[in-house]
Amino acid sequence: MSDNTTHPDCLMCVQEKSGQDAAVFRDNLWAGEIVTGMEVPGWFVLRARRHAERITGLDDTELDTLGRRARDLTAAVTEVTGAPATYLMVFGENHKHFHALIAARGDDVPADRRSGNILKLVTERADPVAAAGLLPAVREAYARHASATISADGSAPVHHATHQR
Repeated sequence: MSDNTTHPDCLMCVQEKSGQDAAVFRDNLWAGEIVTGMEVPGWFVLRARRHAERITGLDDTELDTLGRRARDLTAAVTEVTGAPATYLMVFGENHKHFHALIAARGDDVPADRRSGNILKLVTERADPVAAAGLLPAVREAYARHASATISADGSAPVHHATHQR
C-alpha cells in the first residue's frame, strides 16, 4: 500500500482508530466490521483501510483483492444469518471513502424495505447489542471462507484484528 493516509473527518477513516471489538477481520488493505451508526444485525462494512475515494481511487492491489474479500465476507454473513438474500451495496455519495455495505436481508423484511429500500432499516432496526452478538460466528465463518484462498497480493489472509497500521 503506497499511501496509508487517513482523513480525520472521514467516517470510514475514523474506523481505523476504533477498537478491534467490531472487526470481523483487518488485513493490510481491507477491514470488514460493524460501523458505528449502522449497527443493524447482519450488516457489515467492507472498507479500504486507506482513504481511497470511490472505486476509481483504489490501486491495483486493492482492486485485485476486493472481490475475494467481498465474496468471503458476504458468504460468512449469509451463512451465519441464514438470510435468503445478502446485498452488496456501493454508493460513494455521502461517504466517498471506498466501502461496501454487506446487508443480510431476512424473510421478516417487508417488500417495501427490500433492495435499495433496505437502507431505511438503519433507523428502524438498529440494535448494537444484537449486531455485536453475531461477530464471533461471522469471524469464524469468514476465517473458513478466507482460508480457502490466498490473497492476490500473495499473502495469506489475515483474520480478525491481527494487523494494525
